[in-house]
Amino acid sequence: MRAFPAILLALALAVLAACDVAGGLRTDRDSPFAPGVDSRASSDVDGLIVGHRLMQASEYELAIRAYNRAWFEQGISADVLSAIGSAHLKLGRLGRAEELLRQSLALDEEFVPAWNNLGVVLMEKGNYGEASRVFERAFKLDSGESADIRDNLRLALAKIENPAYSEPQNSGPALVRRGTGEYLLLTGP
Repeated sequence: MRAFPAILLALALAVLAACDVAGGLRTDRDSPFAPGVDSRASSDVDGLIVGHRLMQASEYELAIRAYNRAWFEQGISADVLSAIGSAHLKLGRLGRAEELLRQSLALDEEFVPAWNNLGVVLMEKGNYGEASRVFERAFKLDSGESADIRDNLRLALAKIENPAYSEPQNSGPALVRRGTGEYLLLTGP
């Protein structure tokens, strides 16, 4: 029975010996003890992913916050600016959306989602001629793979020929979500 307190004392001394001066466990490879928790390890979720999910849930203000967090964590990029611009578009803030999408394209002239979404803004503003040129650029950059961009281009061209043309119910210009090579559509306006 006297051996039990001695074992506890030895165990306590071993734990204390493993601690460095700062109070954490040693993390050097030669230590026989388990490393401590690395407080610098990030378990945060990517702000762009969170923002995309919030956009799908029609939570546009929260999406802007998530995209702004991505901007802060990752730095400015065409993807982040395009995402923020698209959220502003969904909120009806056409001027701000256009400004952000143009800034996105200034960073990456071949970013297809920003071209498409800028076309949507221009359509909403009634600038059908410029919108058709923007959709045409998006369609070419996408190598014609997106049927939705093609439909947006057709709608813009139809509006040029007949400004009174009204598209069928639940259709209209579609937003293209940004992402690496994946252009999924968000619900139309």
